[in-house]
Amino acid sequence: MPEDVTLAFLREWGAPDAGGSKKSRGQVVVVGGSPRSPGGVLLSGEAALRVGAGRVGIAAPAALAPHLGPAFPEAGIYALPTGSDPLDDALRSALESADAVLLGPGFDDPDATRAALLAVTGAEVRRLVLDAFALGILPSFDRDLLPDDLLVNANEEEAALLLERDLGEDRAADVVEIARRYRAVVHCFGTVAHPDGRCWQAEPGGSGLGTAGSGDVLSGAIAGFAAQGMDAERAAVWGGWTHARAGDRLTERVGMGFLARDLLPELTAVVHES
Repeated sequence: MPEDVTLAFLREWGAPDAGGSKKSRGQVVVVGGSPRSPGGVLLSGEAALRVGAGRVGIAAPAALAPHLGPAFPEAGIYALPTGSDPLDDALRSALESADAVLLGPGFDDPDATRAALLAVTGAEVRRLVLDAFALGILPSFDRDLLPDDLLVNANEEEAALLLERDLGEDRAADVVEIARRYRAVVHCFGTVAHPDGRCWQAEPGGSGLGTAGSGDVLSGAIAGFAAQGMDAERAAVWGGWTHARAGDRLTERVGMGFLARDLLPELTAVVHES
């Protein structure tokens, strides 16, 4: 049975220390983006900062990268290599020094996503979070190429792709199966599972969270907590909880129809109140 996640549980578990410098609070690199969906990496990167990470970098296709700096002045901007070209020294250094790397937001092409994942895994990445389009290629990707410390943020459709079957009535059992199959901590709709079988369940938040870009905010929050030194399961639980509570706060105040970017300042408020 999953362990219920409540505010009291989280307070006992503990949040990261909010003090220290930007270097001590961790660095996130978000890898993703496409001309059709350039905003996903921006949402994820800002979410990581909003939950307390100290620094963020954005790695996007070369045609897109120059336009991201003015939109996100707090971030370092890097260009992804084209096709099978190698990483440049600046991006490789950023990936290898990052406390968490998030890959997937904004990608919309399987071949480009696979090429980016292969390039990233060629660096010494310590902790990797996979989301969105990256999950579509994960079943056919060599797990041994990925770091041992792997987190997966999946919606229900993506969870079915990872299972290679429809979800059953027992969501917790399905999420545990995904965790074991991919040797990863998995978050799916409020359920978090560890490969050793441990499982946690939080309320996933209201229907207002079903808006474009909301998943990018969620994956960024998870990566932001992961960069601050939390165990992978704690980062996934805290990220899911914070995202859900941010949506609840907005629903109570403005009702349905808020945007994913409206969630961003609410993340900070939820962490502060927790």
